[in-house]
Amino acid sequence: MAVYFDHRLDTERLGINNDVSWFSGNPLLAVTSYSDETGGAVNLFLEEGEKLLNVKLQRSCAVSSTSWHPTKKIIAAGFENGELLIWNDIDHELFEGLPLHKHAITVLHWSSAGSRLISGDKSGVVMVWKADGKGHLQQNPLHQHHCQEPLCHIIFKPLPPPDPATDISQLAKAAVSGDESALDMFNWKKGKGGKATTTSPFGPQESMSFFVGGATGGVYYVSDSGTCAQSFKADGSILKLLYYEEKNLLITVTEGLSLYQHAVMPEGDTKEIMKVKLSGRGSKPTIDWAGKGVLATATGEGVIRMWDLENEENYILHLEGHTGYDPSEHITCLAYCDKKGVLAGGTNMGNVALWKYSPPLGGKKTDGENKWKLQTPATVEGPVSQVTWGSTKNLLAVNTIANVFMLSEHVMSANFRDQTAVVQFGPSSLSIEVFANGTHHDLKTDIQVKGIYTTKDALAVWNGRRVIIYEYSEDRSTIKASGSFTTDAMVICLYEQNVYCIETQKVQVRTFQGTVKQLINFSEAEGQPVCLDICGTYLLIGTDVGVLKVFDLSRREAKPHSHPKNLHELLPGFGSLRSCNVNCNGTKVSAAIKLQGSQQTDPKLYFWDIEADSLSYFNFDSGKGEQDDFPPEQMVGTQTDSAIEMSDADRGKDQAAKDIAGRFPITHHWDLQDPKLVVCEAQVLPRVQDNKQEKKPKASLTKQIEEGPVEVMIVSLFCTPENGILIQDSFPLSDEYERLLGIEVPFHYFVRKGGVSEEEMAAQETGHLVRQDTNTVIYPKLVSRQTMRDFVGLEKTDKQTREAMLNFSYFLTIGNMDEAFKAIKLIKSESVWENMAKMCVKSRRLDVASVCLGNMGHARGAQALRECMKEPELDAKVATLAMQLGLFEDAERLLKNCKRYDLLNEFYQSAGQWGKALETAEMYDRIHLRTTYYNYAKYLEGKGELAEAIPNFEKSDTHRFEVPRMLFDEPDNLEQYILKHKDRSLHKWWAQYMESLGEMDTALQFYEMAQDYLSLVRVYCYCGNMDKASEICNETGDKAGCYHLARQLENQDHIKEAIHFFQRAEAYGNAIRLCKEHQYEDQMMNLALMGRPEDMKEAARYYENVPGQQDKAVMLYHKAGNFSRALDLSFRTKQFGALQMISGDLDERADPELLKRCADFFLENGQYDKAVDLLGIGKKYWEALKICMDQHVEITEDLAEKLTPGKEELGGDTMERIKILEAIAEVCMHQGQYHLATKKFTQAGNKMKAMKALLKSGDTEKIIFFAGVSRQKEIYVMAANYLQSLDWRKDPEVMKNIIGFYTKGRALDSLAAFYDACAQVEIDEYQNYDKALGALGEAFKCLSKAKMADEGLQEERLAQLKNKITLIKKFVTARRVYDEDSEEAIKQCQVLLEESDLDNSVRIGDVYGFIIEHYARKERWKAAYNAMEEMKGRISGVNLAYYVNMRTLQAVHQALDIPLSKTIDTTAGRMNGYRGGDGGGGGGHAEEEGDIVEEEVPMYNDDL
Repeated sequence: MAVYFDHRLDTERLGINNDVSWFSGNPLLAVTSYSDETGGAVNLFLEEGEKLLNVKLQRSCAVSSTSWHPTKKIIAAGFENGELLIWNDIDHELFEGLPLHKHAITVLHWSSAGSRLISGDKSGVVMVWKADGKGHLQQNPLHQHHCQEPLCHIIFKPLPPPDPATDISQLAKAAVSGDESALDMFNWKKGKGGKATTTSPFGPQESMSFFVGGATGGVYYVSDSGTCAQSFKADGSILKLLYYEEKNLLITVTEGLSLYQHAVMPEGDTKEIMKVKLSGRGSKPTIDWAGKGVLATATGEGVIRMWDLENEENYILHLEGHTGYDPSEHITCLAYCDKKGVLAGGTNMGNVALWKYSPPLGGKKTDGENKWKLQTPATVEGPVSQVTWGSTKNLLAVNTIANVFMLSEHVMSANFRDQTAVVQFGPSSLSIEVFANGTHHDLKTDIQVKGIYTTKDALAVWNGRRVIIYEYSEDRSTIKASGSFTTDAMVICLYEQNVYCIETQKVQVRTFQGTVKQLINFSEAEGQPVCLDICGTYLLIGTDVGVLKVFDLSRREAKPHSHPKNLHELLPGFGSLRSCNVNCNGTKVSAAIKLQGSQQTDPKLYFWDIEADSLSYFNFDSGKGEQDDFPPEQMVGTQTDSAIEMSDADRGKDQAAKDIAGRFPITHHWDLQDPKLVVCEAQVLPRVQDNKQEKKPKASLTKQIEEGPVEVMIVSLFCTPENGILIQDSFPLSDEYERLLGIEVPFHYFVRKGGVSEEEMAAQETGHLVRQDTNTVIYPKLVSRQTMRDFVGLEKTDKQTREAMLNFSYFLTIGNMDEAFKAIKLIKSESVWENMAKMCVKSRRLDVASVCLGNMGHARGAQALRECMKEPELDAKVATLAMQLGLFEDAERLLKNCKRYDLLNEFYQSAGQWGKALETAEMYDRIHLRTTYYNYAKYLEGKGELAEAIPNFEKSDTHRFEVPRMLFDEPDNLEQYILKHKDRSLHKWWAQYMESLGEMDTALQFYEMAQDYLSLVRVYCYCGNMDKASEICNETGDKAGCYHLARQLENQDHIKEAIHFFQRAEAYGNAIRLCKEHQYEDQMMNLALMGRPEDMKEAARYYENVPGQQDKAVMLYHKAGNFSRALDLSFRTKQFGALQMISGDLDERADPELLKRCADFFLENGQYDKAVDLLGIGKKYWEALKICMDQHVEITEDLAEKLTPGKEELGGDTMERIKILEAIAEVCMHQGQYHLATKKFTQAGNKMKAMKALLKSGDTEKIIFFAGVSRQKEIYVMAANYLQSLDWRKDPEVMKNIIGFYTKGRALDSLAAFYDACAQVEIDEYQNYDKALGALGEAFKCLSKAKMADEGLQEERLAQLKNKITLIKKFVTARRVYDEDSEEAIKQCQVLLEESDLDNSVRIGDVYGFIIEHYARKERWKAAYNAMEEMKGRISGVNLAYYVNMRTLQAVHQALDIPLSKTIDTTAGRMNGYRGGDGGGGGGHAEEEGDIVEEEVPMYNDDL
């Protein structure tokens, strides 16, 4: 809780105070005042209220408006006479603007960067001035406009959000990383050619456009270019203009409280979105933002009206709920501090009401008014007319017209020692509670208190300049001042008659009057003392660099108790010391530190064991002491089987750690009597949440445990050298309390929040005091004490009992049960055992709880504890214990924690909390949802609330039985209920009930509503109305009804009608029986065909003995599946047609002899396919195959499968099966069904024959596939040979498979021949000798590796290949060297032409063509022509155009003037599928001009 110190400003001689305004930087307040003697002035005041002198902002007329520069200590003031003055407080310089305004300046505002000043007056004149860095204005305004109405308010239009592409921070990071484009963006001042540019690529850096509102409702927009236009007109004088930046909305409020919302376009145009009338009354309303999108309005009432524009929510903030306000108090003004989240409202009675914005943790949804917490008011003299927040220190200025107050927030001081608590509740007001005798004092000091320290005998208060010491009387009934002295110390402690004060680099020990008795100096290396603590007879001093020193105060002077400890050296990341405390016997020191580089508190609380000189810690982030605090990666390997076998004590310890995890220590206090007990106040750590992954929890009564951790918890720890630091207890800080004040067994002491009434405090069961002298009950207003968990019921016990309980709690915490029970063996009180049992709920020690229940004599609880041991979750067992002890809140929390919603549901039901029970079942325990509704209905029935019980019986789906049972004694209500509901089972039950009463008409009515046709027929038959029963059966076809009616008709000898209704009931057996008995043979056949197989056989047996009806018997036997009887009867009666029909349904389950007999029948009748089919079914494979072969019966896929014996058939004779399969395949081959033959040969394992069959099919794709999966050399070769028969030249994939198959089949001689053929194709078709050479090289390699039977033939073929390669190589070489030495290339070609067997390797025409092309390029036309003639002579009938380019031929003949027709036939087109007139010849150069598309053969190397 905070209090506000007020400084009254010296404004008495200034007259009335019209306005106050803050500078945005360091605290500097401008107060505008007016008096008849001195006129109007603006005075400046510092933080402590000191007035700045020589501020020359004063004129004889009143100040009408002021405005602070946004960044500099420069203030502009406008006066009633139109003067404009600017005061620069930095240079102490006054600037007077030109007197261009002729009327009072009513609006005055600086632009966002301070380069422009806007002034407007009562006549409607608006001027835009340009200002320099010192606040001096240009001689003439930049723009001037006349708005034709007095101006009231002005607001600048904010800059649009920055473009991400030009975001300065991101560009700076990119520039540092070396991004040249980002660096260019920062060099925008220099344009092309080094010329400076005037526009920034980052967009405008200052807003220049603004809106201004007038007294008659006009709102005008002035753009940055200087144009002015009216945007819209409101219906009254403009009170306030606000800008909602997030939604780019202009909010306009008139003095008549009409609110307008306008969307603002980029060019300044506006579009009305909404117009509403705000609630409220009063002549001077105040409106302002109170957070993002939230408007607060004060209209002179006792409330502040809030309007949340974001969520479209309205709510009201009241002054109710705090004792510091009068019911008739009104709020006259308001202001909001965004950094603090505090809304301040001044009242007509001198109070400043403060609301703190405190939304619930975990994103829990709540009403708007519940997000604001009313604080203790600050009080000033006189009604408040204006409040405003400002400066970097967020100070509050309060204007009461007569006075101005400057309020600064100060955290409330409080201290507790020796059952004496002192709490500050005002700047100079203290509340003193003496718990030893129940006395209370309110103390008013002479100073504004900034610090308090108390002992049982004395009290010290200080303000940073002066210390006042008070002493208590012996009976604590009076307090008197005993000393005072000046010091700037802000940390002070008392011990007996000594005052310990921290001053610069030392701690001074003074008397109560200020006399220095001792100096405790600190070196520069040890640092400046910042913390003091006294416990028992020991003083602890901590410095800012982490040095801790303990002194013994039991002697005349403070003596060092141990060597100092330097935390900075031991703790990496040490930043500064936050707080430190020492225990009562000087053996332990606790310290909280701040981390280096940030102001965050370390979540670890450190403990210095002075005797062992060791440092340990307790980690509030993990909830574990150093002895148990392991990183998660180390815990993974240990939690395998041991986690399952973990004891209840260990699981309880682990759960206790989870309960407090995720926190950091705020304060910590040692017990004044026990040296091992320390209590800490731990706040939840701020967690950075990812908005994308954040899930909003659903609102639910049963999800309190999942809404996030409580903000502050109180954690008690035992600190011992033997067992480390262990959790003794933990509980959340109650909403009633502000913070922990201290501990003294058996109580925790807390500071209460302000504003709690006496009635509310009296309603508390604990925390009151009893004054010993008057024996009256006192309820402290600001301090409360709460009994520790272990001492509930033992508050007034003696010291020995308290020590025994504390030892019991300690030994219970460390798990030493023997010592724990020894500690309390002398305690006989039943309440002690009950209290210890309740302790076991917190510590989760069920073994101890069973002993406690036994000593309590709590038999029911002991039984419940034994029965719950079967539950797997520890928390579920502990919850059972909590229920038996009446700790219902703990039980509820534990069951939620372990997610045992079934037990939680039962708990709610047992507690009568049916709303929570139903909600829990609905959301988490749906398997028991109907049971919960049923139990709730039974509960309501027991209370006599039958109408409410019925819907719950319906939801539990038990209403068909339970509601008639419940309403059985109220037949009228029951009948109304049944009539109201359309439930057939209820109608049927009521009809049966009416029938039992003999009310047949009512029964028939309800049977009809229930659509129970059997019962209708039964009742009508009982009443003798057979016609109505027949009508119902014919209409509905109800089988049960038809059957019942048929039996009734049979009994009455109505046989035909009975047969009809037996047929409708599908009781064909009964219908056939009646037909046989009464010779209705014509109907029997139809009935039998509709009946079951048994009915068909029964009818068939009847027809079998009737002459001329055997065909019906055969049909029925066939339909019934009795094929053998049907066939036998067909043969006996020679019904061949039926025989053919039946044989089609025969399968392997039929009698083999019967199958053979049928097959013979079909053979005799020439139906060989049917005979083969039946023989196949009968396993007569060879006979079937012989018929197929002899009679040319086509073998289909299905027939082939029938003729294929299974692997288990033929007695396991595999060879016989193979012979049959091969025989099937041979027949298929004979019939040309090669694929089927391949399949059967493959099944027989004869892959060679399978491949031959497949080759005959000509299916290239399957041949390639089969060869690949067979993996036999012979098959590979066969496949390759087949593929060579195809047009492999046009399909590279086929060529690839040929080479692959020959290679896999090791047929290298065949592969060599194939490569030779490839080479010839390259020469003949594409004239590509390079590829041909590569193919021949591969052929030579393959033939060299081949192992032919005739070695002589192999050598001969190798020699031929070698010679061929040699000749081709010569020709290829000649073509390659042509570009370098053409004459040498031609010589090589001429030599090549002399080879005798050249034409077998290189085509002679290609060599001549190459030579002719050469001569033509050299324009040796005669030589070219002679070569042509020589070529014609050597190659008879040659077509020169096949080898030489047509253009070359034409050029030669034209040069020699020889007709072309003499050499070639020009009328010929393409020759043999090759080039025609412009076709090119052989050689690489001719190919450039040809149109032949060269096809690449990728199977051999181009280079040899």
